[in-house]
Amino acid sequence: MKRRAANANAFYPGSCSDIERMIESFNTVLEGSVKHGEILRKRARAIIAPHAGYIYSGFTANMAHRILGNAKPQRVVVIGPSHHLYFEGISASVMESYESPCGDLVIDREYIEKLAESFELLYAKEAHEREHSTETQIPFIRHYNPQAKVVELIYGRIDYERLVPIIEYILSDEKNAVVISTDLSHFHTLAQAERVDRVCLEGVARKDTKILENACEACGIIGMEAMVFVAQREDYGVEILDYRTSADASGDRERVVGYMSAIFTR
Repeated sequence: MKRRAANANAFYPGSCSDIERMIESFNTVLEGSVKHGEILRKRARAIIAPHAGYIYSGFTANMAHRILGNAKPQRVVVIGPSHHLYFEGISASVMESYESPCGDLVIDREYIEKLAESFELLYAKEAHEREHSTETQIPFIRHYNPQAKVVELIYGRIDYERLVPIIEYILSDEKNAVVISTDLSHFHTLAQAERVDRVCLEGVARKDTKILENACEACGIIGMEAMVFVAQREDYGVEILDYRTSADASGDRERVVGYMSAIFTR
């Protein structure tokens, strides 16, 4: 009854010491930047974080998770898109624990049952077995919020409106936090990627789903739109933390993937 770490040694290091060294290096860079000083002390209720390999998007994701750690949530709900199974609806993991190289996290099955009582959730086993959009968030949660229980929600083909009441319900409890997992545009040239991704950044910063619907390319756009809608309706503050592309790490400017992170505060 354990959700195995299927992407260790692929998307992120398979040993705890290597993960800790990587996070330490990210934070050394962060703490050396004057422009990040004030924002690192904020308390977030929800974040947007990317889910690529840590060598590409780890810095961007780490910044969001570090700030989320300031709030010390008791429960973190990770919401990400399905990459391996086509299905309709939202699937919740019913495992007992979530494996990570630095120690397992407890999956809050009791809370999942509460969600299932109010919302139409299913359990698509294959959707959870290899999904990296959610799994890549777990080592960061384990590092910054080891006390937290986790809930893994993976969505297939749905409209973002399906996620809105779920996110609102989760955030109505001050002990909860939400992680929205998404990367941005895929496999454009660097110039094209930056142009397309600018739409996503603007839509999030302005809390405007219409901007996102217009031209934002993101594999997790459903989760992003839902969180932005909630932020607008519930008057959350939002700040973009970091934006970069795979070209920063690989040097390849012809087939680029974009990454961003953001926080939502009250």
